Amino acid sequence: MTTNLIPDSIKETQETLWQQLRNPRLSFRSLSCGNNSLLLAYLPYLIDMVTLQQVLLPFLERLPDEKITPDALVGSLPVARVRKTTDYRQVTDYLVRGWIYLQIEGVDSGLLLFVANIPSRSLGEAQVEVQIFGPQVSFTEALETNLGILQSYLPTDMLSNVSITIGRRSRTNVEVCYMEELADPENVQTVVQRVRELDVDGLIDSGKLVQLIDDNTFSIFPQLIMTERPDYVSEALLEGKVIVFVEGSPFAIMGPSTFVDFFKSNEDLYIRWQMASFIRLLRFLALFVSLFFTAIYVAALTFHYEMIPSALLVSLVKSRSKVPFPPLFEALLLEMIIEFLREAGARLPFKVGQTMGIVGGIVIGQAAVAAGFTSNILIMIVALSALASFTFPSYMMSTAVRILRFPIILLAGIWGGFGIMLGASFLLIHILRQSSLGRPFFLPFFPFRLRDFKNSLIRVPFYNLGKRPALTRSPDNARLPDEAGKKRPIQ
Repeated sequence: MTTNLIPDSIKETQETLWQQLRNPRLSFRSLSCGNNSLLLAYLPYLIDMVTLQQVLLPFLERLPDEKITPDALVGSLPVARVRKTTDYRQVTDYLVRGWIYLQIEGVDSGLLLFVANIPSRSLGEAQVEVQIFGPQVSFTEALETNLGILQSYLPTDMLSNVSITIGRRSRTNVEVCYMEELADPENVQTVVQRVRELDVDGLIDSGKLVQLIDDNTFSIFPQLIMTERPDYVSEALLEGKVIVFVEGSPFAIMGPSTFVDFFKSNEDLYIRWQMASFIRLLRFLALFVSLFFTAIYVAALTFHYEMIPSALLVSLVKSRSKVPFPPLFEALLLEMIIEFLREAGARLPFKVGQTMGIVGGIVIGQAAVAAGFTSNILIMIVALSALASFTFPSYMMSTAVRILRFPIILLAGIWGGFGIMLGASFLLIHILRQSSLGRPFFLPFFPFRLRDFKNSLIRVPFYNLGKRPALTRSPDNARLPDEAGKKRPIQ
């Protein structure tokens, strides 16, 4: 629209910028350099004032007396990036991102100078995805820093990205990254199209974006992985996956992903394959324990006493002799107490929360047994189920399993073993119907892909992982030469 065009009068430009931004901290500086009158506009708390005072202003004051043009300044300004603009909307968008706007009197265009110093935290260790081996650095809230970290892990010209701005009011920058020769163009197009078609008021974090672009927003299971680890993202790019960064968020979005991917940790690649396979199998066992252990206890005590060995039955009866509640109510009560303790420990300061979780669990458990509210055996079972859910690398998947435990316990209390099988069948059917960026969510089980079992429930040696996952449909399927595994005979 013509109303967004920049006039050739710097006074009119200053008045228009003031009216559009309405920011009392917006600063203007006028300079006279021979026959040239210059206007600088910027937000002081977003720019590097040292660069402005000691580099940019002295350079502008030394400009020649003859008339100059923006085109003549583009190649000589002492800043990292310079962009020419004729649009007010672009000027305001860049000012709030730490750029300086420079205009010359009599010229109906200006220059945007990158002198940003956006407040952000320095690089540190990952706080959510803790691992013993491998790189310890994590992403930050600064988008440029995250892209720089990723490029340092993959110093190749194959790393490409698509820049998108979304949010009618937040104007948030989003970067879609992929490896040109490895990523399936259909996957890239799917992500780019879903992000570009978003019409939202604002976007602050990748946790909101991942819910807007996943395949089924009504499913409790996450379909795209969020991670703060650059090494995890780098490995995903080498597999042919697509990565999404959101300005202001330290978490990257990875896809397409499978159900099995949520139980993998990038640390599995840094330890011996036998150890990695054992740990992965342990996580899947923990999934079963977390989902069904308490429900099996409720079903056995309510409907299936004959399934309990006689020696164990005596202990169960003695433990429950003073408990006035049915097993279903008893189990739900303890599960809710565990959830209260877990959520309170997560919201309190670290040291206080850790102490409260340990002390609170012991005190409440002992008091509940002494008061006859529950039995010792159920406390052990519920604690084991809660402990099993902590083994999952993905916090989102762990939370989903925590929630699903409650309806399965209810079904066990109503219909016993039949209720458990009904709940498990419903979950399996639901997972089979899910997809991630249009790809099957339950690979390699359905559709069955024998090749991908080498890095799913277990991890075989690297020399036997010569092909990329079928999920990504990478144009370059070979990760290692076909002869690589043959060169390493088993001793």
